[in-house]
Amino acid sequence: MSSSVERRLGTSDAVVLGLAAMLGTGVFAVWGPAAAAAGSWLLAAVVLAGIVAACNAASTADLAVAHPESGGGYVYGRERLSPGAGRLAGVAFLVGKTASAAAAAGVFGGYVLPSAPLPAAILVIVAVTAVNISGVRWTARGAYALVGGTLAVLLVVVVTGLLGAGGVEVASAAAPPLGLTVRGGVFGVVSAAGLVFFAFAGYARIATLGEEVRDPSRTLRRAIALALGIALVTYLLVAAALLVGLGPDRLALEASPLVALVDAGQAPALGVLVRIGAAVAAGSALLSVLVGVSRTSLAMARRGELPEGLAAIGPRGTPWRADVAGGIVAIGVAFFVGPAAAIALSACSVLVYYAVINVAALRLPVAQRRWPRWIAVLGLVLCVGLAVLLPVTQVLVTAGALLVGWTACTVLGRPQP
Repeated sequence: MSSSVERRLGTSDAVVLGLAAMLGTGVFAVWGPAAAAAGSWLLAAVVLAGIVAACNAASTADLAVAHPESGGGYVYGRERLSPGAGRLAGVAFLVGKTASAAAAAGVFGGYVLPSAPLPAAILVIVAVTAVNISGVRWTARGAYALVGGTLAVLLVVVVTGLLGAGGVEVASAAAPPLGLTVRGGVFGVVSAAGLVFFAFAGYARIATLGEEVRDPSRTLRRAIALALGIALVTYLLVAAALLVGLGPDRLALEASPLVALVDAGQAPALGVLVRIGAAVAAGSALLSVLVGVSRTSLAMARRGELPEGLAAIGPRGTPWRADVAGGIVAIGVAFFVGPAAAIALSACSVLVYYAVINVAALRLPVAQRRWPRWIAVLGLVLCVGLAVLLPVTQVLVTAGALLVGWTACTVLGRPQP
């Protein structure tokens, strides 16, 4: 078996794989919790999340060019800071992305088989894991169709929301998700931005492809910037359509706000299209997120922080054991955590991951830095601020998961120097 992954992805492949992660579960599921926190200030939360993502993207791009190998923040933290810092980034990524995969599977199950969402969620994780084992090139090709379909569905939602009557009355007495209440203001916007950041975090998927892209210096920087820009414009349009079409109070109570929007706009037939789009987007997110999990697991296994067997590369050029392990863990998370809580757990973990990346970027020499140091400093401050203002339960669960994972890798692993 080979010990390296073939470089066969171009810029457009990397952009689409990043969009497959960003235009997935989040755009269909994050708006209710975010509106519950930010109220009518939801657009401000989207902009703030975009600023945080841009800062993190700048740090990630510089580090990805300096270290063009699989593993992302785990490699950056280890090489630029210390083995312990890299271990924290790796554990945070694995916790965050397995939670993201569970959320995606939960959305898929809820839309495809609402009477039995868990079996559907498990089946889609198994199916996507099999596709990932078949090779990254197939994953990229599938992502093209999935991203195109998702963008078409979101266009329908935006047009319906912006051209509809808007401002429908709240028709449910249900409590807002995660125990949040509509509050707006500075703290509400920051809390909502932390949740919306979950939807942006897919560009980390691009960085984990460091060993699989052609011409990493050019490809990684361009792909991250393009994917982030497309996602930001899309999220602003969708958020504006939801605020106009539903209003912040109704939006805060909706578990499936995009379907509620087309129904409120007197276009119920489009609800079927949106449900299909949500299922397709969830599959798209799983395709990219589970690949990112396996590549980080591969990098950690190569350095003795995870079982050595996870570093095996199969005949198709993929780390198939790491793919299988990621799928199994995602299934386990799906059993115990609902989609809304999984989003918050993922967001908090990934913000910790990017905090490590921003610190690592500060250690780059000037010759390897395209962006000024203050961007990494701002990214670090914003990551920490958004993480601590997420719902308290998810912050505590994240802290516990990171502590257990970091300790297990430290005590049980045999890390290489």
